[in-house]
Amino acid sequence: MECDIKDIKLAPEGKRRIAWAGKEMPVLGLIRERFQKEKPLEGIRLSACLHVTAETANLANTLKAGGAQVVLCASNPLSTQDDVAASLVKDFQIPVFAIKGEDNKKYYEHIEAAIAHKPLIMIDDGADLVSTVHASYPKVAKEALGSMEETTTGLVRLRVMEKKGVLKFPVVAVNDADTKHLFDNRYGTGQSTLDGIIRATNMLIAGKTVVVAGYGWCGKGLAMRVKGMGAKVVVTEIDPVRALEAAMDGYWVMPMEEAARVGDLFCTLTGDIHVLRRKHFEEMKDGAVVCNSGHFNVEIDINGLRELAAEVRPGVRQFVDQYLLKNGRSIYLLAEGRLINLASAEGHPPCVMDMSFSVQALACEYLEKNRGTLENRVYNVPRETDQWVASLKLKSMGISIDKLTKEQEEYLVSWEAGT
Repeated sequence: MECDIKDIKLAPEGKRRIAWAGKEMPVLGLIRERFQKEKPLEGIRLSACLHVTAETANLANTLKAGGAQVVLCASNPLSTQDDVAASLVKDFQIPVFAIKGEDNKKYYEHIEAAIAHKPLIMIDDGADLVSTVHASYPKVAKEALGSMEETTTGLVRLRVMEKKGVLKFPVVAVNDADTKHLFDNRYGTGQSTLDGIIRATNMLIAGKTVVVAGYGWCGKGLAMRVKGMGAKVVVTEIDPVRALEAAMDGYWVMPMEEAARVGDLFCTLTGDIHVLRRKHFEEMKDGAVVCNSGHFNVEIDINGLRELAAEVRPGVRQFVDQYLLKNGRSIYLLAEGRLINLASAEGHPPCVMDMSFSVQALACEYLEKNRGTLENRVYNVPRETDQWVASLKLKSMGISIDKLTKEQEEYLVSWEAGT
């Protein structure tokens, strides 16, 4: 089959990694069993632009079990697990276009390869696939049933497209499902970001001043984790409600210009551009470490950092570049400003991706079942889907919860009962 991966000989290790992740993804496993019997996606051409990891491989196999013809490309140049890509091609006959460390040109060539599949359904992580289709492939956009979006960053783009009336097919906001943002974003990003930082630097977190840029669900997750390891945590925000919440949660809250002077470690988790920029670098301590766990590498103004540098020493450690500034200080940039949790670590644990990818699979089924009836706008995941995934996850963890009595149900829908 047509594909573009690093080395097919890596497949045995990838297969073991996929199986290991699958053990921690019981909800997706149940969906795969049903999909295998019912084939709800029979004949659907599906292209997914996602992080090519062992967890993603289990989603791809579930979609294929449901009858979909799946093609996968990477949503980030540094997040691909090359052994997993090889196994998907060799062991599961799923075409993959992804190589860890690919340059920007190759990255978009791989997206073009996924679009050449003429997908009826798309799964996106950052909206690069969907935006490329809209920009250059009007026929594909016209025939598409719809897409799913996995990230806050991607949904910002897509909602702007909807508002401007240029969105050409319906999109399901998987990122906004409770079982996604409450768990994947908070616990998954919190743990995997810290994991990536420690793997890249071998840094002791205790006693450090850690600056968390953005207090959305991802920022909350990281702040919680580094606080638990003994860090002094500073939060920067532009939203007054989130800033107030961070203060009530016990964190220092201040503008980045002030935080730049006190931070030892900085991590951006906002989805916006140039959160860390030239004026902040000029204020940072000697030896400050900066990284990003938002979707794109634009959160850190790398060109601005480079302009301040008298010398750049790449690879002082794997995934660590040293910028020697003209003022004599050094700033260390991790993973080229790309997603630290996927570049130098393995991304989210499969336990949380089990919920997110279960929602993805069911959202594909939702688009197929509702073909021709949905408008060209961004839709929330149906509430019953979220509840079903959460219920199965609880069951897999051996946890039971209460149910409303008949009396309680009647009380909640009645106004006559009063107090």
